[in-house]
Amino acid sequence: MKLSVCIDAVLADLAVDDALALVKEAGIGAFEFWAWWEKDLDRLMAARDRHALEIAACCTKFISLVDPAARQDYVSGLAESVQAAQRLNCPTLISQVGDFRAGVPRDEQHQCLVEGLQEAAAVLDGSGVTLVIEPLNELVDHPGYYLVRSDEAFQIAREVGSDRIKVVFDIYHQQVSEGHVIHNLTTNLSEIGHFHAAGNPGRHELDDGELHYPSVLAAIRAGGYNAYVGLEYWPRRPPLDGLRRVRGWLDADH
Repeated sequence: MKLSVCIDAVLADLAVDDALALVKEAGIGAFEFWAWWEKDLDRLMAARDRHALEIAACCTKFISLVDPAARQDYVSGLAESVQAAQRLNCPTLISQVGDFRAGVPRDEQHQCLVEGLQEAAAVLDGSGVTLVIEPLNELVDHPGYYLVRSDEAFQIAREVGSDRIKVVFDIYHQQVSEGHVIHNLTTNLSEIGHFHAAGNPGRHELDDGELHYPSVLAAIRAGGYNAYVGLEYWPRRPPLDGLRRVRGWLDADH
């Protein structure tokens, strides 16, 4: 299991080079970010190489997967994102799925999502890039979003049937939406391609709130997960403090 820092959240106030220097100082070997099309990729890669870091993940274009009229735009956006990910040597693209379409049966939207991801799988085949779909909470942060619960996300991934389509399990979002996070993630690790982590309530440091992250991270590691856990939160304290705290938990558990 490896850590990654979302620089657009944890280090949003810093220039790229300063942010990556702090990631390195924290003893973490990778970073991630959201919209690649809003970044100067040459500058980003130069800073990455200067600090000897890896890029763990970024996002694909934010286009609905539950609306068939948007399907081809989604697939085209994904093709662009795959090219960007290959250029960045980034193994994972994170995808939101769009908002619930009022008046359209949920099972119809579910099927549209599955079919869209099956088309996406053809784009991803042979690329070396994995697409992970993200359930989000609708109670606090994303009212109206379609995909809320992890069980439906895992079901969708299984129905798509591609090893290039998995789920990003955001521990903060799933604590808000459903709780029971250790059970839900450990029983579905084969469908998880990426994690996000933040404290709850408030989405701040991992040691701030009701979640006992040393236990959560130990359970993920014990399950044999060997990809990235992305730290995606809004710090209340100096960022280096929180990042070093999480790094210390992993060292203590190793």
